[in-house]
Amino acid sequence: MKKIDIRNRTLSSETGEYVMGIKDTGSHACYMIYGILKPGEKGRLLKPGKGHEEIILAMKGNLVITGDISGQLEQGSAFHLTGETSAFLENPCSDEAVYIISGGHSDHDHNH
Repeated sequence: MKKIDIRNRTLSSETGEYVMGIKDTGSHACYMIYGILKPGEKGRLLKPGKGHEEIILAMKGNLVITGDISGQLEQGSAFHLTGETSAFLENPCSDEAVYIISGGHSDHDHNH
């Protein structure tokens, strides 16, 4: 079993995210993004892209979603996003928020 310290890799990144994907797994089938939003941080674009789907999970903190879809995403809640649909993720709270995005290829439109 190959374990990866995703949180520490995220903390050392400039983007506040770590993408666990092909370089870690050797597979194009799926990926996972671990992200941290600082208190009050706005603007993390969510857009899976053509032929992709994602599930966004609020792990720590309550998040706000704006854009093509909008609403609140409470800690422990998730939603599904497909294709070219886009939204922005924001942390309105005074504490750090953590989210996880798991994604992969749709059954159709897969063209990698």
